[in-house]
Amino acid sequence: MGMKVKTQSKKVNKAWLNEHVNDPYVRLAQKEGYRARAAYKLKEIDETLGLIRPGDVVVDLGSAPGAWSQYVRRRLSPGGAAVGELHGQIIALDLLPMEPVEGVHFIQGDFRESEVLAALEQALADRGVKAVDVVVSDMAPNLSGIGSADAARIEDLVGLAVDFASQHLKPDGALVAKLFHGGAYDPLVALFRKTFKVVKPFKPKASRDKSSETFLVGMGLKSPN
Repeated sequence: MGMKVKTQSKKVNKAWLNEHVNDPYVRLAQKEGYRARAAYKLKEIDETLGLIRPGDVVVDLGSAPGAWSQYVRRRLSPGGAAVGELHGQIIALDLLPMEPVEGVHFIQGDFRESEVLAALEQALADRGVKAVDVVVSDMAPNLSGIGSADAARIEDLVGLAVDFASQHLKPDGALVAKLFHGGAYDPLVALFRKTFKVVKPFKPKASRDKSSETFLVGMGLKSPN
């Protein structure tokens, strides 16, 4: 019995490995120097909607291993360079450690904790930033497989990103947030519609077909009622 399970998991790992090694986005990430294929999800969203421009202040929530910060850093650099001159500012935050990305200020901590949020706000204040242009959030909770519990965790985390964005974005700023199809999806679309003038759901090509992940983009804050 034990053997059978082992063989099964080996098969699964081998299938995953084959898919990973042959994944065009994995190959492209290696070639272009990105730490993860996730860079191409943000790239497609940004290129379609024109969200990030040189001179912008961008906050990257759930940034480890750093592929989104790397992409933003190149967008804010003349000629799209991975190092050197930078027009704009990037502040990244994650629960996990992140290898430094040149020009990116990184804070390690749990976004759900008030002192970590305060550290992020302080980092903006220290840089003289009064309002942020774009917030990108690839944050995802550890999923348990229990639908209602996972929906609550996703809703909580994305809700915090929306809350942060509504308080810190410029009036014409944008939020990109990852979520999953399931119980939290409709309430979060409703929250985005309440908060932003324009709301676009987005499933980038680099997001695997069988994954239930999707992204919501909110653009332009609605005035508080």
